[in-house]
Amino acid sequence: MYFWLFMLVMNLLIPVTMIVAGSLFMHKPPKNINNVYGYRTSRSTRSIEAWRFAHLYFGRIWYRWGLVLLLVSVLVMLIIVGRDIETVGAAGGILCMLQCLVMILPIIPTERALKRKFG
Repeated sequence: MYFWLFMLVMNLLIPVTMIVAGSLFMHKPPKNINNVYGYRTSRSTRSIEAWRFAHLYFGRIWYRWGLVLLLVSVLVMLIIVGRDIETVGAAGGILCMLQCLVMILPIIPTERALKRKFG
């Protein structure tokens, strides 16, 4: 049971991070283009307008997808509660890999939107 609880906490880190960062990007994005914090790609750093647009767009996607991912993660972990360590570990590992993929995928629509809007 302790391992299941550990895997639950670990599998909630990515969705919670996406929700918090998405909300920050939407409501309090970095004011200036910088090399430390924010959505930093060559397209998003070309102008301050592109920088602001990218954070709003990417933040919305991350926030929404993070909520969905949180729900899916909790449901998957509830399905495997009480199972053996191998099952919990395998399901938790697969879920974590899928979460990483979902976390990275919003870059594609964000870059497309930047290209459409700013050329």
